[in-house]
Amino acid sequence: MEESRESISKFRRGLFRILDGIEWLGNKLPSPLLLFAILALLVIVLSGIFSGVAVTNPTSGEVVEVKNLLSLSGLEYIFNSAVENFIGFPPLGAVLVTMLGIGLAEQTGLIHTSLKGIVFSFPNKLLTAALVFAGVMSSLAVNAGYVVLPPLGAVLFLGLGRHPLAGLAAAFAGVSGGFGANLALTSTDAILQELTADAARTIDPAYADTITVTMNYFFAAVSVLLVTIIGTFVTEKIIEPRLGKYKGEADAEMEELTDTERKGMRLAGLGFLLTFALMVYLSLGPLRGDGAYIESPFFQALVFVIFLLFLVPGLIYGIVVKEIKNDKDLTRLLGKTMASMGGYIALAFTAGQFIAYFQETNLGTVIAFRGADFLDSTGFDGIALILTFIGLTMVVNFFIGSSSAKWTILAPVFVPIMMNLGYSPEFTTLLYRIGDSVTNMVTPLLLYFPVVIAFAQRYDKKIGIGTLISVMIPYSVAFLLGWLVLLLIWVLLGIPVGPGAPVQY
Repeated sequence: MEESRESISKFRRGLFRILDGIEWLGNKLPSPLLLFAILALLVIVLSGIFSGVAVTNPTSGEVVEVKNLLSLSGLEYIFNSAVENFIGFPPLGAVLVTMLGIGLAEQTGLIHTSLKGIVFSFPNKLLTAALVFAGVMSSLAVNAGYVVLPPLGAVLFLGLGRHPLAGLAAAFAGVSGGFGANLALTSTDAILQELTADAARTIDPAYADTITVTMNYFFAAVSVLLVTIIGTFVTEKIIEPRLGKYKGEADAEMEELTDTERKGMRLAGLGFLLTFALMVYLSLGPLRGDGAYIESPFFQALVFVIFLLFLVPGLIYGIVVKEIKNDKDLTRLLGKTMASMGGYIALAFTAGQFIAYFQETNLGTVIAFRGADFLDSTGFDGIALILTFIGLTMVVNFFIGSSSAKWTILAPVFVPIMMNLGYSPEFTTLLYRIGDSVTNMVTPLLLYFPVVIAFAQRYDKKIGIGTLISVMIPYSVAFLLGWLVLLLIWVLLGIPVGPGAPVQY
């Protein structure tokens, strides 16, 4: 027993040294704002070097060529699109709108008071698992989980005397893993199903018509338990011991609730329930739409829904505890929230340019198709093919952040290849989701990666890309290993990955 404990201790110390090295190296990089500016310039240079390099989509026959941003038309694009690239940076509006609601609840003290109630009533042992599980299930709200849960996880852990970065990491890991796991169907399932069916139609139109939105449901549902268990284990056995005790300036002590706070909580809770009931009515009635529920106008407006669900209780609580006495107080509190997001807004400018340049030049598309050509030329089959495809998806995820954008490129290439090798389109989609999910949390090109860094810097202004990557790598590796084991069992037992969705084609 002693030898076993000593071996575990040595392994942990060795792992911590590796992660410390990754953190040190990563933090030698410039600040995220400057790094994205450098990457944007690098894309411009690379577009000039590889200008004219082209690939052909084997399905559509379309030729995709690297565009040169150093050309006259390229320079015109750079100058004319700068403002649009900034305003159009996908997470910017969602983050600011959501944070207006969360910020008001935070500034009035509602979140702090709610956490006090949780601290005194919720079993600490179950908190990590509950946080990871909430992250997994947040994919129901598309990308909203990236904005809502990491900051709440950090505050919740801090309130319990635990390291806030560990809470942020647990939530971030759950949200990232949630794109490969869920107990319910999400908009991601619908998008991937359409792309998979279109790709399969080039080989077998009749089979393509049988592919449904539930194609990965069995595996995704079981994966919820897998991700929750692994995420909890990594947080409590690796991340928290490595981070140690939080020594920041934020106050982690909590006193018992006062009578005013209890009254504010009751009325805020009532306001939340009434707002939630109204949202349910709107989602089932006026905003239901005519198509699939997850494609309804209501689901398209989830960011605003989340804003209201925080704003109304925060406003009620602030009035009860007299933090909000008039409209000027409300304006002041909302202004403080936006002031705290100033660094992120500045970062969004350079990140927006980089993302836009990368898409405009077609560099990501060319890299993806060249990777597909490589896989096709390996001659791999069986386990080697499965592992290579997952690995290639992981690599591509470092160049193209959007899940649907990647599958739009990869599906027409890989689905036919895998069908010809005897694997169903549904199974190929599952492999893609695994590779995509495990690297979301460690790629700086994830649109919400800068958002999470901004949240982390509330507790340590020195935190950089290296710190966050070093914290998230254990989750990434553990999720990958866990999913590979589950996948092996699934294939050996021949269990369908979803209703009417076999492994073999």
